[in-house]
Amino acid sequence: MAENSSASPEDLGAPRSYLVLAPGTRVWDRSGDPAGTVEHVLADEKQDIFHGLILKTRDGNRFASSDQVDGIFERGVIVAKPARDLAKPSDSAAAGSPLRRAWDWLIHPRK
Repeated sequence: MAENSSASPEDLGAPRSYLVLAPGTRVWDRSGDPAGTVEHVLADEKQDIFHGLILKTRDGNRFASSDQVDGIFERGVIVAKPARDLAKPSDSAAAGSPLRRAWDWLIHPRK
């Protein structure tokens, strides 16, 4: 997915699962403006629960919770809000919350 840099929100292809979403996949907001790229998918694969995405934006990392992800497609993702309006992962997030897990992942990425 990530290699399709010429994709636009109008040409994203068929819907896909978060399970095959690759880092680097381009992300747009509902208005069609670029929001960034997928940095990491937050999910509990054992229980098949999608928590959200960490996005790499020009203003730093942002967190899009699962309810803010409008669609995952072959060549991109659509989120409900512009990147600037998405949450910044921070240590003020409640322990155990998806946002806290996002922050922990950013600080201590798994190799």
